[in-house]
Amino acid sequence: MINHQRLFLFLLAFIALSPITLLAQGPPPPPEAREEIETMKIGFITRRLSLTPDEAKVFWPVYDQYADELRELREAHRSRMRSVKDDNEVSKEEWEKLADVEIQFRQQELDIMKKFHVQFKKILPPRKVAALYRAEEDFKRELIEKIREGRKGGPPPGHHRPR
Repeated sequence: MINHQRLFLFLLAFIALSPITLLAQGPPPPPEAREEIETMKIGFITRRLSLTPDEAKVFWPVYDQYADELRELREAHRSRMRSVKDDNEVSKEEWEKLADVEIQFRQQELDIMKKFHVQFKKILPPRKVAALYRAEEDFKRELIEKIREGRKGGPPPGHHRPR
């Protein structure tokens, strides 16, 4: 028989190691860094998708709405998960509920992605829609790598050296 507490801790550890959670750990970046990251992401996706000016004009408002909905959902989920303090004080029933909440969160995340997938297919060719999802993942990987490099002694993203 599987120990439910261990299973949940394993799931929580898995989630903690996911790219999105890695970006969310620690204090939030200053507004300048967030703006710089967003600018980098826009450029990265625009290049990867080879968006024409006409495509970009239609695509970016829809993408921004998509990103906003995902961000709101993820922030609410992070807030709920922070309420778990000490695993010794959490009952088996509470662990089960937390595991169920995690699955509900992932389903809500998928629902948002599916909703916008339909919209993306209306405004971009299928090749570019497929490239979008790969570009998002590649951007996250590159950003995480830059953050790791920054922790090894380089400046963090958003940090500008005085001239």
